[in-house]
Amino acid sequence: MTTSLVRGAVLLIGDEVLSGRTQDVNLQAIAKFLAPLGVQLAEARVVSDEVPEIVAALNALRTRYDYVFTTGGIGPTHDDKTADAVAQAFGVVIDVRADARAILEKHYTSGPLNEARLRMARIPDGAVLIDNPVSRAPGFMLGNVFVMAGVPSIMRGMLLGVAPHIKGGKIVEQRIWRGRGLREGDLAEGLQALDEKYAAVSFGSYPWFSAQGHGVHLVARSVEPETLEAASAELAAFMRALGAEPELVREDER
Repeated sequence: MTTSLVRGAVLLIGDEVLSGRTQDVNLQAIAKFLAPLGVQLAEARVVSDEVPEIVAALNALRTRYDYVFTTGGIGPTHDDKTADAVAQAFGVVIDVRADARAILEKHYTSGPLNEARLRMARIPDGAVLIDNPVSRAPGFMLGNVFVMAGVPSIMRGMLLGVAPHIKGGKIVEQRIWRGRGLREGDLAEGLQALDEKYAAVSFGSYPWFSAQGHGVHLVARSVEPETLEAASAELAAFMRALGAEPELVREDER
């Protein structure tokens, strides 16, 4: 793309993701949430529950991208190490903070907070709390890093608190065409020609297979609406020339 974008990265934290025991769905949710705000995800990493690994990945990402979004590792158990890692990455102290503790005390009314639950009130110095409307234990924002829970329903709730802190750029729009019966090998030369003609548009091809047959989804993306429309029209004409009637795919049909 020839135009500068506001770019973000996701850092997924947890041995359970790496082991295959837990299937991540947070990356997709974050990407879909950020796109209309003008933030395009450019990288995603998965790291284990080890502080040095989290610190190294976090420092690499936060210096390269406008925003970093972490999920996982801010619960009450011994393997929840993200908050400590973030504090170490930024070189600040971390301790139980009064405002975070007050949130938990209001939520856990059956008695005094135990040591495990108090771990969720440990916040790095200088961080801004992110509201958690689901289970109340807050996430937080420090610099350009947003720290959220790993449980998908909780993470999605926290995203509502992230949005006011985002200053996005131009929004990338896309057009998706479905071509039944097409094969990628027949498309390569024509797609390359379109890619060279439209420097402000990125193109992608994604094959699909089903019981009803096979084909390819062809995608055009750009921050320039008029250029995108012109490129999309040529993409559809290219598909027709190959003998496939292009079908425009809605976002919710992907």
